[in-house]
Amino acid sequence: MNPSRDGGRRPPRVGGVLDADLPAVRPAAAAWLARGFRPLEALFNRVYGSRWNPLYKSGPLAILFLLVTLVTGVYLFIFYKVADPYGSVARLDATWLGSLVRSLHRYAADLAVVAIAIHALKMLLAGRTWGPRSLAWRSGLVLLGGVLFCGWTGLVMAWDVQGQWIAWEGARLLDLLPVLSEPISRSFVRPGSVDRPFFFTNLFLHVALPLGVAGLLWVHASRVARPEMLPPRKMMVWTLVLLGALSILVPVPLPPEADLLARPVDVPLDVFYAFWLPVARALPAWGHLALWVAVALVLFSLPAWWRPRRAVLPASSVDESRCTGCSTCYEDCPFDAIAMVERAEPSSLSLTVARVDPELCVSCGICSGSCAPMGVGPPNRTGREQLGRVRDFVAAHDDLAGRVAVVSCRHAFDGVTDGALDRALRGDDGSFVLTSGCPGSVHTSSLEALLSHGAAGVFVLTCPPRDCLYREGPKWLEQRIYFEREAELQSRVDRRRVRIAAFGPGEAARAADAIEAFERDLAATKLEDGALDAGAQECDVRDAYVEEVV
Repeated sequence: MNPSRDGGRRPPRVGGVLDADLPAVRPAAAAWLARGFRPLEALFNRVYGSRWNPLYKSGPLAILFLLVTLVTGVYLFIFYKVADPYGSVARLDATWLGSLVRSLHRYAADLAVVAIAIHALKMLLAGRTWGPRSLAWRSGLVLLGGVLFCGWTGLVMAWDVQGQWIAWEGARLLDLLPVLSEPISRSFVRPGSVDRPFFFTNLFLHVALPLGVAGLLWVHASRVARPEMLPPRKMMVWTLVLLGALSILVPVPLPPEADLLARPVDVPLDVFYAFWLPVARALPAWGHLALWVAVALVLFSLPAWWRPRRAVLPASSVDESRCTGCSTCYEDCPFDAIAMVERAEPSSLSLTVARVDPELCVSCGICSGSCAPMGVGPPNRTGREQLGRVRDFVAAHDDLAGRVAVVSCRHAFDGVTDGALDRALRGDDGSFVLTSGCPGSVHTSSLEALLSHGAAGVFVLTCPPRDCLYREGPKWLEQRIYFEREAELQSRVDRRRVRIAAFGPGEAARAADAIEAFERDLAATKLEDGALDAGAQECDVRDAYVEEVV
């Protein structure tokens, strides 16, 4: 490393804020609980890298697993017989292909529940459960309930001892309803009392419920633009390969047939669908029902109380006197909160103007970074106000020349503080840090201003693109810097002095290495440009001498 300019001592850390008045997005308890989840996330980042971390694709993976259960379920349906439920399943399981398809069906169903649970946990810890996102949370809960109920009917259809236990506990709950003339549980007291209508009903529900799940999935994603329904191709292929290998190497065993003369005692349970059976056995029917109702009430009411103390999301607004009708903010908004409408009064700027729906806006500020004339954004966070804060920050610090400016998403490293980020930034020149709410909200003029005021380079540190709190922040900033998307970084700026990198928990060392590599590249670029300048000056002197001689 090169010695620092201050007699070998590194200049002190300098920090500032690019976005002012950033709203809190999650309660303090969520940040505290996130510390317990962070080690697992960091482990996955070390193994897979944040780019391919499956925890960041739990939602699309859940859909993939549900599709596998749908395809394999069609095959199983062909051989299932309501007149002989257990026998038809046993005959199918006795063949190699039947055992493979049945194992794929069960493992995919189990993993779908795991993926949904992880997805819900990440949304809970990130605070993505309230305000405009409450619909997604509540519809996700209904979606999880539909998947569980579909799994219960499937387990009952096999009519083994586990299915018998599920049917018995379900009958106990239904007996509490005052609309039935006779207790349903009497249907499970003697052999032969469970007949075709019972299995046909379960079969119908098991086939019909996926249609309802598909409708719920549409509602769940209705308030986001460009929802990702499936994981990236590489992740999807490897997931299917590993799922097939697991089904071949460890096929799902078939439990013993149901026996209505014996109460199930030693029953192999599917922990992802039948986890509640031991609790149900220990409680009276009314206690079991009360427990389910209590859990549902807590989860469905969560958007009302699991929120920051100051639960305010100041919506973006549009300065129509600056709007040119380019529609970039409309296209970039991840939550379909912006529409293009006709102007109320004619203008030479455009026929249409952007309009923000405050009921859908989550105050991410991505529209701030997408507006070239800087006329849209949350209060005090437009591109014009960002630019003003950069100038004020530079004016207040006269020792920033030649140092690297690190613009860090405040959610990078899952909310790790600037002190931890300081330990990750080891550049000799003493990089200074500016935090922002989301990299997608950073206007490229702010980056240009940092460079024009003496910064050696700008390093933008973002969350992993597949784990962005606002879904598409890193994507749009990259498009504006390198691919000339509207509000692009101007061509007069040397792209070699700007770099974007994404890191998650457990990748602080990689972030430090990336920043050091950027500093080395900047030094090499400076030497190269210096050599080119010297060569150009030599050519100018030689040309002047030749001209004088001639």
